[in-house]
Amino acid sequence: MNKDMSEKKQMKLNTILDQATSLLIVNPGASMSEIAEYVGIGIATLHRYVESREQLMVQLGFRAIQVVGETMGQIHLDEENCEAYIPELIEALIPLGDKIYFLAHDASVNYNQEIEEADKRLREPVIHVIGLLQQKGYFQSTVSKKWIVDVLYSLLFLTWEQVQKGYIAINSAAALVVDTFYHGVLAYDS
Repeated sequence: MNKDMSEKKQMKLNTILDQATSLLIVNPGASMSEIAEYVGIGIATLHRYVESREQLMVQLGFRAIQVVGETMGQIHLDEENCEAYIPELIEALIPLGDKIYFLAHDASVNYNQEIEEADKRLREPVIHVIGLLQQKGYFQSTVSKKWIVDVLYSLLFLTWEQVQKGYIAINSAAALVVDTFYHGVLAYDS
């Protein structure tokens, strides 16, 4: 929480940021006026929280890292049974697909060194688990761990998007992602 901001104002800012993220996924070029309208506040109110679109984008990046980081922090890694980590991670992160997409794809976030470093730290446990799973033969050892994590993040966003549109039921989404992540979309022999 911003030390200069009351808890109530921080909660309001977080709501603004969360709603702005949802809009910007659909309309990346949305103006500050469009964002304010989408959030249901006046432009002056939006400017009380963020001075410019650039500052908004940075705040969105930090909010995404905060929310994803808090969620990932609740997932326990048992290195002996690291196979359980990925399904738990997927289950926890599907509802945050918009934030993951924003971190991975928004150009303004990718030019902010502080956000890039925080995102890199955020991915470290996942990259570590991917390495463990490569050692156990779950994934090809010749494939980059970063590539595998990027594929996972892409699947998480796609699933979030499909759930939002009603194409995938939320209660079956995690199993679908886990199966796709480990096995692709190849037909199984019955």
